[in-house]
Amino acid sequence: MERVRGKYIFMLAMLLGLALPIYAEEVNPLTIPQNNSFATCFKTYSMPAEKLFYMTLASINANRFRIDEIQSKTGYVLFTVANRQFLAGVVKVNSTKSLLRITPASNNYYFPPGIVSNTFKYIDLNTDTDIVSIK
Repeated sequence: MERVRGKYIFMLAMLLGLALPIYAEEVNPLTIPQNNSFATCFKTYSMPAEKLFYMTLASINANRFRIDEIQSKTGYVLFTVANRQFLAGVVKVNSTKSLLRITPASNNYYFPPGIVSNTFKYIDLNTDTDIVSIK
């Protein structure tokens, strides 16, 4: 009788062990560190460089990243995410286009891709809003 009860307990444990991965949480791939290519770290926008610089500041702030340093003349922002520093640089292509480049300061491209993609998404979603340019 005890031997039969042991088999039932063992079978119940096996069934529970097989069923638990079904109820496990899914992990968002944007939060897992992975190797990123340099090509995914820059994007061209159809807006003046000054407006893109302010949109970049707003995006970094909205994503709750810590801003360490701002250089408005050269157009770069140094910010920290999870104890890693990133450099966001805005480059003027012409009067109507500009380029935003977000790269890790350590030159180690093994980081969560959500840092870059969420910054770009915020700018993409808010490009229709008017920002007053300061001259």
